[in-house]
Amino acid sequence: MATSISRRGRGAAHSRLPYLLVLPAILLLLLFVVAPGGYALFLSFQQRKVSGGLLGTGSRTVFAGLDNYSTVIHDTELWHSLLRMLLVGAITVPATVLLALLFALLLDTARARLTRFARLAIFLPYAVPGVIATLLWGFLYLPATSPIGGQHLDFFGSSMVYVSVANIAVWGAVGFNMVVMYTSLRALPPEIYEAARIDGASELQIALRVKVALIRPAIAMCTLFTVLAALQLFNEPNTLQPLSNAISLTWVPLMKIYTDAFVDSDINLAAATSVVFAAGILAVSVVVGRLAQTWWGAAGAVGKEGR
Repeated sequence: MATSISRRGRGAAHSRLPYLLVLPAILLLLLFVVAPGGYALFLSFQQRKVSGGLLGTGSRTVFAGLDNYSTVIHDTELWHSLLRMLLVGAITVPATVLLALLFALLLDTARARLTRFARLAIFLPYAVPGVIATLLWGFLYLPATSPIGGQHLDFFGSSMVYVSVANIAVWGAVGFNMVVMYTSLRALPPEIYEAARIDGASELQIALRVKVALIRPAIAMCTLFTVLAALQLFNEPNTLQPLSNAISLTWVPLMKIYTDAFVDSDINLAAATSVVFAAGILAVSVVVGRLAQTWWGAAGAVGKEGR
């Protein structure tokens, strides 16, 4: 009897353990995501009205309905900032994923040497804080201090600035994605490669037709993370803004939100913009996630055919 009671107690404890483990994450999510999001939504339906005539001696908060959202939708500068963000993302996403995949495949070859040093060297930029990395690259771009041709090439020009910003983002993100893909490659059974070699496949064919097909879930996950990071572009252009006339205070949507809130002191408009922008990011993440899930399923079918 005592044994059955003790077993029942251990079973109840084990059933509660998963909930206790995820409880800190849930609390942090509520505290730093849900609560600020709800407060931003509350602020987005309000406006600050100044009273007292020309002197503006007083102000009061009034319910604005959808006025702030109407202003956001008709804000041409916001749409321009969104286009600039997409242009940088069009460079960042494919460059990050393809370079990470290339490095992972090279490190996984049988002829690779000094792989531990190479992994550390490629991953190290990811450990550098984004603001510090941007400052370092900013001095590399400046003509007065540039050792990479800044005296002859205008890295901060109206067109080249997109490549300059994207380069910093790629430099910092490739290492993390490479580690994810390389770990997936190392988890594959070596018998698959031996079978491919017996069938007469070259190392290049094994890499492109076998390895890439089997780690498609990892590639899809890295692509999703990279897309979400590109949509949240802020540190790089905001840090480079004092160094370049081509980067305005509203160059990307997050800079626009920051400027509205803390430069123009229009916290309500900034809240409305942030709500619209968050909804857009959520929609994009759902679409990209669905595409990644479809690709993941195709990878599973390939794996079953291989077995």
